[in-house]
Amino acid sequence: MLRQSKEARTLKENLLLASSTAFVSGVTNVAGMIAFLAFTSNITGHVATLAKHIVEQNFGEIVVFVIWLLMFFAGAFISNFIIKSLEHKSRYRAHSIPIIIEILLLLFVAIYGHNFYKETQTEREIVIGVIIFSMGLQNSLVSTISGGLIKSTHLTGLFTDLGGDVSEWLHPNVAKTDTIRNKIYVRLTVLSFYFLGGIMGGYFFNLYDFAIFYFIPLILLTILYYDLSPVALHKISRIFWAGKSGSV
Repeated sequence: MLRQSKEARTLKENLLLASSTAFVSGVTNVAGMIAFLAFTSNITGHVATLAKHIVEQNFGEIVVFVIWLLMFFAGAFISNFIIKSLEHKSRYRAHSIPIIIEILLLLFVAIYGHNFYKETQTEREIVIGVIIFSMGLQNSLVSTISGGLIKSTHLTGLFTDLGGDVSEWLHPNVAKTDTIRNKIYVRLTVLSFYFLGGIMGGYFFNLYDFAIFYFIPLILLTILYYDLSPVALHKISRIFWAGKSGSV
């Protein structure tokens, strides 16, 4: 999922990346909504709320929402900066480091929320900022890897793109190409797994509270493992056959 450039990616690789990251976003957003009464996987609602606070001159809230917007921006900036800095050395390393950072941040949320969170306003604002930053990392990463095809943390742009793609597919003057069909598959996958993740996030947060954030990094680890497993199997097989030939 992480080794291929956007030009060389297969439909299977895009579907795997879309499903796993959209599921993470859905779980995170609904769990964040239940825990903090705030969206954590996108910033569209925060922009509207910021405008409301500006009109009402709630200066404390204005500062908080501006910081949250900047956290998403910073996550996207850092993710893309890492990719551009490292992809000439190792595409896998360039793409995996933002995911590793996201894993560490969500583990922090899990540990802090499960063991130390006292539901104070300051704690709430900080934890929300951390989650928003991690979602900025993820969204920038998958968008860069897929050439803008996959945006896993919000659905407004997804529905816009899906509407355009379905329109092209159904239009009598447009050829029904594999490219259009594959785009529809990917976008429907993002939508389905985001929705599924939201259901799972709400259900399991009610059962396990902040412990659900321990589960999210496990999903991200499967993304890292997917590309490492063929390499690991290849090395193990080489060791096995080398040892077997040596014994002969």
